[in-house]
Amino acid sequence: MTKGMIQPLESFRLAQYAVPIRCFLCDAENTIDAELCSHCLAPMALAHQAADQDIRPQMIATVGASSAGKTVYLGMLMDMLSRLPSRVRVVTRGAFSITLQQTTVGALARRAFPEKTASEPDRWNWVHCQLRRPDRREPAELIMPDMAGEAILEEIDHPHTYRVIGTFLKKSAGIIALADAISLREGHHTHDYFTMKLLSYLAELDKNPKTGWCQRPVAVVFTKADQCPACVEDPVGFARAHATGLWQQCNERFARHRFFATSVVGAVGYSRSMLDGQIDVPLRVEPRGVIQPFEWLLDEVIQQEQSK
Repeated sequence: MTKGMIQPLESFRLAQYAVPIRCFLCDAENTIDAELCSHCLAPMALAHQAADQDIRPQMIATVGASSAGKTVYLGMLMDMLSRLPSRVRVVTRGAFSITLQQTTVGALARRAFPEKTASEPDRWNWVHCQLRRPDRREPAELIMPDMAGEAILEEIDHPHTYRVIGTFLKKSAGIIALADAISLREGHHTHDYFTMKLLSYLAELDKNPKTGWCQRPVAVVFTKADQCPACVEDPVGFARAHATGLWQQCNERFARHRFFATSVVGAVGYSRSMLDGQIDVPLRVEPRGVIQPFEWLLDEVIQQEQSK
């Protein structure tokens, strides 16, 4: 014989599930406890945080071929911004927004580069932050993911393969396109072709003459410039000489573009492994030209938003 007991009816939980939460990127409906969007796999934390903010976040895309240095650049950018309160004050939204910075700085401290970004969207690092600058009254809310180069290329070649990439690029207010300066200097055009394909994809993604990609800011950043002095001295001349197709695309299709050169480490050594072969080893951290492309892009995005 079993004893009788009172079990409270928690019907309020059912009511919570009856109200869907829309993904911030693709607007698909999800349950209140979903961690990732069921449609595009973007973090649902972005939707919850955006709902609590008075300012709608802007999306900035950082893209580049595999090994271009996206993870290192983004991680170092966030670390430098967080340490320059007199120049810009950064407030991260959510603990997940600190992971990229922590991973990058931790790896460089061990004299290693961060591991390659996985192709699966559910393993990407996202940054959601608020920026306040002394010269501007209103803060800026930004969302920036660290997307894998292979996944970006797959989406460009086969649209809708990665819904999160197509949706994010379509809604992005601006883009930072990274290209390996050393590879271009040595005559390898993988990064040139990748960036050209990306810009062509963007131009076709939104053709609106007033709000489409032809009017959005594009910052082309040549990475690993510590080993390429010519790139640092004249980024435009370097682009014209070593990435002619990219230079022509920018001039013909994008009214607001600019070329930059950047580096995170000051010297690189090499080691050999039986399994991985030659491994790059950062000998010292010496950031150069990291913040300038971001500041230019942010100014352009704010100016574009104010002109609407």
